[in-house]
Amino acid sequence: MNTIATTLIGSVSSILDKFVSDKDLNAKLNHELFMAIHSIDVAQTKINIEEAKSGSWFVNSWRPATAWLCLLGLLWHTLLLPVVVTVTSAFGVVLELPAFEIEILIPLLMGMLGLGSLRSFEKSRGVARK
Repeated sequence: MNTIATTLIGSVSSILDKFVSDKDLNAKLNHELFMAIHSIDVAQTKINIEEAKSGSWFVNSWRPATAWLCLLGLLWHTLLLPVVVTVTSAFGVVLELPAFEIEILIPLLMGMLGLGSLRSFEKSRGVARK
């Protein structure tokens, strides 16, 4: 189970410990919480498998498309925009380009890169599909 779910279960368990004094009831509630979160993980895994099996480019390519859009946004913001502004200002042209919210892309890209590292880990262990 992922660390977010583990943290959530730990937090809720500590709250339950404060309000539920019966150890059997507390254990039962903790187990039900764990099973509820586990069932959500299982359902999401099934959805991911079905998306990956889909023959439709639109269904199984939204994650790579999101990664490419994040990469293009990052490339524009960090490399292309400064070069364009510098070159045009050297010729006396002042460009008023719209503001770009890079703060939106960074967490998304970092999350995807983190997931990408898990995929690399799978490949290194030999459990990834060909």
